[in-house]
Amino acid sequence: MRFRRSTFAAGLAVAALTLSACGGGEDEPVTEVEESPEFEAGTTMAELAEADSITIGTKFDQPLFGLRGPSGDPEGFDVEIGKLIAAELGIEPENIEWVETVSANRESFIEEGRVDIVVATYTINDARKERVDFAGPYFVAGQTLLVLEENTDINGPEDLAGKTVCTVEGSTPAENIRENFPEAELSLTDAYGNCLEPLRNGQVDAVTTDNVILSGFVDQNPGEFKIVGEPFTEEPYGIGLQKGDDAFRDFINDVLEESYENGAWAEAWEKTAGTVLETPEPPAVDRY
Repeated sequence: MRFRRSTFAAGLAVAALTLSACGGGEDEPVTEVEESPEFEAGTTMAELAEADSITIGTKFDQPLFGLRGPSGDPEGFDVEIGKLIAAELGIEPENIEWVETVSANRESFIEEGRVDIVVATYTINDARKERVDFAGPYFVAGQTLLVLEENTDINGPEDLAGKTVCTVEGSTPAENIRENFPEAELSLTDAYGNCLEPLRNGQVDAVTTDNVILSGFVDQNPGEFKIVGEPFTEEPYGIGLQKGDDAFRDFINDVLEESYENGAWAEAWEKTAGTVLETPEPPAVDRY
């Protein structure tokens, strides 16, 4: 693999994700694309390389990870992970077709072949692994809560009884609230961004999803919102693909591990989510 090297210091902090004051760079991460990759005939890698195109599902409404930019294409850490994989297939970024995948349709889009992979703040869990496979994880987040800046009533999930909490249907955070905090009332939508206006006007009391997604909303709306409490779950983000495609999954895992070692992963982080969040250490890939 041939990525452009960057400064991936071995001593990257394992610190919990917190808002940082770093400004980050303005340039897009650059990944060197393989010129003539060779793959075994009949594999997904060979088919995609031959087509010189890949369709990647991601979120279009999540600052820092996947947010539709002025060009119409999404931008963020998930997007850069997708570009790393495409580059190793010999596919230029402009030959990636980005498809919006929301929490409720990620498995079905993979099963129906509407996307080749999904990179979309996609938590690996056993229920989803019954329908799709996952490479990774490439990042570990944690569920937490977003409230109005002036709110003093909610300081953690133990304060949600009798409160209305907005999140996305089909998401891991929604299931966690149902199972572990049943006294909270869920308000469900199809995109986390749809929770912000109801939070502003008092229709809901809190928004819940992963800390990194909420950090993006705080960064986009200074003085309006705050994150309360510590993360109360562990959400390993994986790359979803067709179930049973072991060769493709091994290939993506190889790409991830190489990106950890040569600095491409850290560069992708620092140019996107790292403009707001501290740089974590990449998680170990789970070759289940």
